[in-house]
Amino acid sequence: MFTGIIEELGTIQAVESRPAGVRLRVAAPLVCSDVREGDSICVNGVCLTAVEIRGASFGADVSPESLRRSSLAVIRAGTKVNLERALLPTTRLGGHIVQGHVDAMGEILALDLLGGDNWWLRLRVPPEIDRYLVFKGSLAIDGISLTLAEVAPGSVAVTVIPHTYQSTNLAQRRPGDKVNLEVDVLAKYVEKMLSTMDLRSGKLTLETLLNQGF
Repeated sequence: MFTGIIEELGTIQAVESRPAGVRLRVAAPLVCSDVREGDSICVNGVCLTAVEIRGASFGADVSPESLRRSSLAVIRAGTKVNLERALLPTTRLGGHIVQGHVDAMGEILALDLLGGDNWWLRLRVPPEIDRYLVFKGSLAIDGISLTLAEVAPGSVAVTVIPHTYQSTNLAQRRPGDKVNLEVDVLAKYVEKMLSTMDLRSGKLTLETLLNQGF
């Protein structure tokens, strides 16, 4: 589990094709300072397992499923990637709950300077995740926990503060780039629980909601 607060901007050193999927090698001095074989690391929003740790770099295998759903399918050596180690019980939850299970890919429509090194990022989002996106709700974009400042049919927009812009790979992003999107898992649970209720019967009461875990 992650929080969407990026710890380090790593660099892809190599992409090695495997019979099933690929193996990445990622240069990441900070992350590798205490990483162990088998640890989970969020790479551009995708939860991967660290293997073959060599000094300031680690390897990670990307499954065919992750390649199908995420932009890791087109990643190349030299690409900057957002990295976050798994959450510790003592860590402040500075963002929101991020699992590293990418739901879909979005496309950058615009990244415009607002002033003072604040940016306005607009994304095209696929229709299958539209129902989970709400004004002031959370969305993980390439593993970055961001707050939705605008929600429109087929698109969303967020404000990117100077710290986030400087500490992540957003500075290298351009219109047309693909990004990995993970919606708030709490929205999925709410949808599942509401689907079991008969809202048309008029039986939606406080007691019903409490029984459903709200």
